[in-house]
Amino acid sequence: MAVNSVSQTQLDYMNLLVTQLKNQNPLEPMDNKEMTSQMTQFSQLQQLEDINSTFSEALQSANLNYASSLLGKEVTFNITDENGNTQSVTANVEQVQRGSDSEIQLITSNGITNLNSVTSIKDN
Repeated sequence: MAVNSVSQTQLDYMNLLVTQLKNQNPLEPMDNKEMTSQMTQFSQLQQLEDINSTFSEALQSANLNYASSLLGKEVTFNITDENGNTQSVTANVEQVQRGSDSEIQLITSNGITNLNSVTSIKDN
């Protein structure tokens, strides 16, 4: 069983909990039901973070597989020049790569474009 690293949300929650416990009125300590409720909410939040992370990884993998299926195909995408004018460009996909921002990029005979900029695909 792998141990997950502690997220910022977990650290924030634990700091909040410790602060609440330190500053509670000793004559009226925190109710057990309230503590249980907060722990349950924290657990649910952690599960949602895990699901979100897993989904994000699966989506990246699916996008990379999709981009790979475009190799050798003719794609049309929009580019904006330095004057702010948008034009459509059609080119063959020669290579697929991840950009520095983790965006999937298509290297074509007319330059590089992000996968999400493709407006049409034609089989050669």
